[in-house]
Amino acid sequence: MSIFFSRSFQYRGFILFLTFLFYTAYHLSRKPISIVKSELHRNCSTVIRPADFNITDNATWCDWAPFDQDNYKTLFGVLDNSFLVAYAIGMFFSGMFGERLPLRYYLSFGMLGSGLFTCLFGLGFYWNIHSLGYYAFIQVMNGLMQTTGWPAVVACVGNWFGKGKRGFIMGVWNSHTSVGNILGSLIAGAFVSSAWGMSFIVPGLIIASTGILCFFFLVESQFPFIIDTYTHKESGETDPLLQNSSHVDRSVNGAIATEPAEVVVVEEHPEAISFCGALSIPGVVEFSLCLLFAKLVSYTFLYWLPLYISNVAHFEAKQAGDMSTLFDVGGIVGGIAAGLVSDYTGGRATTCCVMLIAAAPMLFLYNSIGQRNIGTTVGMLLLCGGLVNGPYALITTAVSADLGTHESLRGNSRALSTVTAIIDGTGSIGAAVGPLLAGVISPTGWNNVFYMLISADVLACLFLSRLVFKEAQGWCGRGPRARG
Repeated sequence: MSIFFSRSFQYRGFILFLTFLFYTAYHLSRKPISIVKSELHRNCSTVIRPADFNITDNATWCDWAPFDQDNYKTLFGVLDNSFLVAYAIGMFFSGMFGERLPLRYYLSFGMLGSGLFTCLFGLGFYWNIHSLGYYAFIQVMNGLMQTTGWPAVVACVGNWFGKGKRGFIMGVWNSHTSVGNILGSLIAGAFVSSAWGMSFIVPGLIIASTGILCFFFLVESQFPFIIDTYTHKESGETDPLLQNSSHVDRSVNGAIATEPAEVVVVEEHPEAISFCGALSIPGVVEFSLCLLFAKLVSYTFLYWLPLYISNVAHFEAKQAGDMSTLFDVGGIVGGIAAGLVSDYTGGRATTCCVMLIAAAPMLFLYNSIGQRNIGTTVGMLLLCGGLVNGPYALITTAVSADLGTHESLRGNSRALSTVTAIIDGTGSIGAAVGPLLAGVISPTGWNNVFYMLISADVLACLFLSRLVFKEAQGWCGRGPRARG
């Protein structure tokens, strides 16, 4: 029995590591654009001018056209939105593809495609391309390729991992988002001042390499393996999230087995859930709309924080990029804390709502006093990162798993990818709108950008109010204590 359990544990650990690595690569390849922005448009009066450089415009000689004009923030918003709108639209279809195609092939294709388009963006530096259309097209294609990631990795983890302590396990696992952002910032920052094209090419090669790794090593489901019956029945940790009502054959050639060592799981294949069917699951709409505004805040920081730090604190591009990683470090702690608290209390919606409410005044304080000294900056970035990314991480992982395996599905395993895509796709609409609004509003002052972010946090809380009330009733003994 211990041999089978050990083997099962090793398989799960390996799959957890692989999927963590894959989505780290996805986020790593998204980050360079936010780091490179402050290099594409700089304050040329502070830059040492090469002696042999032929200057045509003293004010913008060091900038990269077409981002050398006064509307450069709007153009940056176009680039961000090209990626994020394509990502948001594609995500609604990606989940349905993920339910119907082999996850190994689907993920490998997505990572190789994303690596290609990330490299093509960087090659614009070496090919001396100054067309906004070129960079916008690359962003659109990269956004579509990136939609393959999230529904597929969540479904894969759901195939392998059980229901016990789901919030904690997925909170730790979901730190890949912040780890990818941190690594992406550091890698892009290492090249941004010398040759910003490499800030894209290196991450592109990394995600393409993980795509090859996925093709050869990912096992998308535990069902091909023979696993000890009683090991799994004794612990909810090892019951798969995605398990259909299946027949377990305990006989060998018609005889009843005398030892519980081996079983053969006969997996049924029900039809994949429809889009409308997934929407009808209780809680999907509320959490989707909440994530829309929560992700709006998170992705505005993802794409604009380095530029904000550079403009307000007057840091160089590399220093601003390095400093922005503290926001993601806070996000790691926030995601794990949200998972632990929601596991202990059973209140996914309440945990999210409390963190979102606390985030609103912290965002105001960060904009007001966050740049006074280095200690305050570090502390506020860590705190804001935890409060902003904690609910976002909880909704996209544990909440999606809860809803994708809801009792109303009656054991249908082919719903998690679609539910995940609906929730993350709706959130991605906010992720697209946030950076666009930041590009439009920031010329009027950074204060207005933060007012917009605070308003989004408040709206995210409002969409969870019904579920919070339902959870409170459960704690008071007036209703069923259920998640979602």
